[in-house]
Amino acid sequence: MKLTIIGTGYVGLVTGACFAEVGHQVVCVDNDAAKVKLLQEGGIPIYEPGLEELVKGNVAAGRLNFTTSTTEGVEKSDVIFIAVPTPPMADGSVDLSFIEKVAREIASAMTGYKIVVDKSTVPVRTGDKVTETIKRYCKARVEFDVVSNPEFLREGFAVEDLMKPDRIVIGVRSQRPVAAMKEIYAPFQAPVVVTDINSAELIKHASNSFLALKISYINALSIICDATGANVQEVANGMGMDARIGRRFLDASLGFGGSCFPKDLSAFIKIAEQMGYEFGLLKEVQRINAEQMNRFVKKIIDTLWVLKDKKIGVLGLAFKQNTDDVRMSPAIELCQRLQKEGAILRVHDPKAMEKSKALLKDVTYVDDMNEVAEGCDALVITTEWDEFKKLDLERVRKALSHPILFDGRNLFDRTEMERLGFIYKSIGR
Repeated sequence: MKLTIIGTGYVGLVTGACFAEVGHQVVCVDNDAAKVKLLQEGGIPIYEPGLEELVKGNVAAGRLNFTTSTTEGVEKSDVIFIAVPTPPMADGSVDLSFIEKVAREIASAMTGYKIVVDKSTVPVRTGDKVTETIKRYCKARVEFDVVSNPEFLREGFAVEDLMKPDRIVIGVRSQRPVAAMKEIYAPFQAPVVVTDINSAELIKHASNSFLALKISYINALSIICDATGANVQEVANGMGMDARIGRRFLDASLGFGGSCFPKDLSAFIKIAEQMGYEFGLLKEVQRINAEQMNRFVKKIIDTLWVLKDKKIGVLGLAFKQNTDDVRMSPAIELCQRLQKEGAILRVHDPKAMEKSKALLKDVTYVDDMNEVAEGCDALVITTEWDEFKKLDLERVRKALSHPILFDGRNLFDRTEMERLGFIYKSIGR
């Protein structure tokens, strides 16, 4: 099928590349001319495992093309996906100006029936607004359908998630676009949920908010485990064996971050308020998440006492493993908190150091993870990269002025770390 994706961020670029990989003819549109040029040449602006190979292969095969022209994208395709940013605003609501602008551009370019698919994460009833906007600005007065098709991609695993999805949600107002949407997704062989647009839009926010709740729940349990001497990982394993609960998203940590969970949680709280309901449960999820960072910082201060002029090594800057995304990263927040206390930082991340430089100033960026601890008073692990599990712990212990390691991701076994001579502080263990 002939498809257009407007927006080449994490969602748009992965979606376009994967659609091309299964045989569709895809045009990706972006208003950033430099990014489009890079992509046309087979380059890639983000790190996502497996994505570079998909982009290069499908550009070479002629199935994946890039342009700055929305008009060109609309003319060449029957189905147009909107995958532009929906950034948070100060009050927790979502900035929909990019969605509105693209809807106007699509409307102006339409000369025949089109299916317009909203793939961006948007508040419920956004489909109504997109429909209204296209009707208002479409001079040709042609028929069209607006569809909600939320994405459920995890950064770091986005290609895998799109190629092998748990489910595909399609929200429609009529049955006319259903066959085309099912044809697009037929190669992915996943259950298809066809529902109304409002329900589809709610499914996305409800899913992410529930996962955030699960993370905050295990982090709250980690506090009780710390107080009682229990092991939060063993508690999580025991809980996770219950099929009704499951083990995923039950890892105690510094808390959730990134561009999705914090934003979607705030947006869902705001959506509920606008509908006349105060979603107190989700507000508590936010509070627990913020408190988890406070507790970890306090653990560092309680151990090192005065942080002023203390040299601290930090492993991890991305908000999670397998990505270079540092938006709302707990690792970056922790570094900034330590700097405010006067600490001197040496930092490393396998992929996110370049993007961190805009947010994290006056630190020493170290290329080798095993050299971060050199001359430091303590080492802190903030991101769960698999590489960090392969640290040369003997070398790290000798490099530290004091063998103190704060593990914000519970990567190591406490008994083994203490046997190696570390003062080892983790979460809930």
